[in-house]
Amino acid sequence: MTSFTVVPGTVVSQILSTAHQDLLQVVARTYLAHEDGHSVNPDSYFLRFPDKPDSRVIALPAYLGGDVDTIGIKWIASFPGNVAEGLPRASAVLLLNDYRTGYPTACLEAAGISAARTAASAALAARELVSGPGSVAFVGAGVIARTIADYLAAAGIEPTEVLVHDRDDPSAENLSRHAAGVFSVPSRTGTAAEALAADLVVFATTAASPWVPEQTAARPGQVLLNISLRDLPPALLLRSNNIVDDVDHCLKAQTSPHLTEQLTGNRDFVNGTLGAHLRGTVDLDPDRPVIFSPFGLGILDLAVGHHVLGRARESGGATEIPDFIGEPTRW
Repeated sequence: MTSFTVVPGTVVSQILSTAHQDLLQVVARTYLAHEDGHSVNPDSYFLRFPDKPDSRVIALPAYLGGDVDTIGIKWIASFPGNVAEGLPRASAVLLLNDYRTGYPTACLEAAGISAARTAASAALAARELVSGPGSVAFVGAGVIARTIADYLAAAGIEPTEVLVHDRDDPSAENLSRHAAGVFSVPSRTGTAAEALAADLVVFATTAASPWVPEQTAARPGQVLLNISLRDLPPALLLRSNNIVDDVDHCLKAQTSPHLTEQLTGNRDFVNGTLGAHLRGTVDLDPDRPVIFSPFGLGILDLAVGHHVLGRARESGGATEIPDFIGEPTRW
């Protein structure tokens, strides 16, 4: 029978720690495959709890063709209350299935995979959209922001200075120190207004609704990475170029682009997808700022997980369970 592979978090983390350049390429290829129709990426499914309104578990099923040719699903939990107990907010697993038979083939610890694919996506967008050196600000100083900083450096982003804003001062200070080491430039903490004035602004918060003032004066050439999706008001999007990862996915669940669609009754404010931009088929107005809003596609988890699985097998870090499937059942 087909064997089943398990890759634990320690092995995943070790592989990801040296895979930044590889994953930037993996994510770029995945966006292009999606743009060309070589994927199936249905809606994510949210499991919520009446007595824990701030917590959720999300299922992201997907199929990615091409060299990956794999089915899979990421099952990721977000429990903010964990932080007060000294536990990570997010935990996740990734299940992979063979496309020919549908049989499950692997299970990988996926909190790191999820962070890496999010960060690589953000860094890829920054590399495509940022025109030159300038200041970088992080709004939100958690694990995702820290990982994005690492991937921005890997993508060749060279800030002149870094500013970090977070409501939790120790978190902001920790990320500021990390950024100073990663980029080798001056880094400090500051106010939200100071952060919003940077040339490249990374939003990585847990905001449930827009809080950035509608009158915020974003300027031509400024790039806003709307990673957390709900910080920005529709008025700001309507004054900007807008790039998304997938139009149908991003314009739902009360994201900033979704609120903008509800306000205007159309999607005309969306210039195109990152995959289309990689293909060179998106026109941007140089007199406007650019906002990148990625909903987060399950195919990215598949692509990164597929890469990690291959490296784990090569290094001997994968555990094979030959009898996991058991005897076949006749229906």
